Amino acid sequence: MRGVRRRAGWAWAVKTRAGRPGRGRWPGEGRGVGAQQPQAGADDQAGQLRRVLTSRGYLGMLGVSVLVGAPVSLAAFGFVGLEHELQHWVWESLPDAAGFDRAPWWWPLPALLLAGLLLAPVVTRLPGHGGHTPVLGLGGPPTQPLEVPGVVLAALACLPLGTVLGPEAPLMAIGSGLALLAVRSAKRAAQPKLGVILGMAGSTAAISTIFGSPIVAAVMVIEAAGLGGPQLAVLLLPCLLASGVGALVFTGFGHWTGLSVGALALPAQPPSGVPDPGDFLWGVPVAVLVAVVVVTGQRVGHRVAAFTGARATGPRIVLCAVAVGACIAAYALVTGRSPEEAALSGQATLGALAANPHAWSVGALVALVAFKGLGWSVALGSLRGGPIFPAVLIGAAIGVACGGLPGFGIQPGLAAGLAAAGAAITGLPVTSTVLAAALLGGEAADSTPLLIVAAVTAFVTGELLRGRRPGVKAAAPPHAAEEAEGASA
Repeated sequence: MRGVRRRAGWAWAVKTRAGRPGRGRWPGEGRGVGAQQPQAGADDQAGQLRRVLTSRGYLGMLGVSVLVGAPVSLAAFGFVGLEHELQHWVWESLPDAAGFDRAPWWWPLPALLLAGLLLAPVVTRLPGHGGHTPVLGLGGPPTQPLEVPGVVLAALACLPLGTVLGPEAPLMAIGSGLALLAVRSAKRAAQPKLGVILGMAGSTAAISTIFGSPIVAAVMVIEAAGLGGPQLAVLLLPCLLASGVGALVFTGFGHWTGLSVGALALPAQPPSGVPDPGDFLWGVPVAVLVAVVVVTGQRVGHRVAAFTGARATGPRIVLCAVAVGACIAAYALVTGRSPEEAALSGQATLGALAANPHAWSVGALVALVAFKGLGWSVALGSLRGGPIFPAVLIGAAIGVACGGLPGFGIQPGLAAGLAAAGAAITGLPVTSTVLAAALLGGEAADSTPLLIVAAVTAFVTGELLRGRRPGVKAAAPPHAAEEAEGASA
């Protein structure tokens, strides 16, 4: 799997079609991305970009992007706020009401059984099947408005009950589908690029702060699209506007309501210093180890996806959900710690791990990687949610567990694990470096060289491992390439 890298959905935004009179032409119109083209001079490219940016159609789309950002972000804020409150109720309020100090070790078993029972009819009966399978990454064509209710129901059935997945994929799908509501279906059919770019703008608005910074979403758009020059500016501006408005809405409503959206963040980190040779000496093999673990999990996810998609999809989804619950329960039973640490997306556990890494023994961290990793692998191929957040926690746990090696340290291990896990799961090393730097905050300046080396090492390792097994790649959902070609006709 190549994560979100070069998905057909991203490529749609720059595919070709005939321009409408008086609306300006897109850079490279009439030619597909990557096609052999005459080399245009700098003046030609600059003039081409000016014509597009000043065209009435493009200026109108920028205006729509700004208008779309606010309602999409309000909807996303409501979704993540509700999901966070349900999660608190399931894992804290209910155990307390039942007389437990914390969720007992067996708590994930009935919780995940209920998740599977709720998810199965959504996947088998509703339009859109509750969103695409997480092992396929975050890419693909824009979510249609008719599919949004199924995505919301699937996410609320899975995420609060302990599914080892994150909220990023459902948020992007919700943002994409709601953004398309701003454009009439007839107009989207006549202008495929308009729908795709607005869908991407809605996605970036929805996840503008869930990654800890709206810049991360913007960088993801740049790197996943694989573009440069005028095409990059045309694609990026609507996404930047929508994500900026989305971040403003998230921040304002979070302060006004007092609700938490559970953004990926580290409230505190171990103090860092200037990286020394020992950090790089150990950082490279740690990044390789993280990539091996992540890619292995993806391979298991592909096998699980084949299992659930073969036949009897509903019962098999329930069976996989129970298997995820068993992995979480096994972690609590083996370590004597709360099952909540291995359940859910891992955002809270990541913050606790970074703030007090000495609270975990090496054995507990190994158990967290093993049991949460196995549960994550099963969930990737059967349930609904995002693949990135749990992978980041797994990478951080590996890095902290290796922090006691001679000449290494907990903070360098944490930094290397964060960057390596992001690059391994997404296939986007630049995005992963920016995400890790945003998480580390003030500690990122000294750690940046190590972040870059770890991200590149994990990316290369992941690509080499996937290259040996072409069957595990899932470059796009079925028929996406054909649909993209049809959109460019």
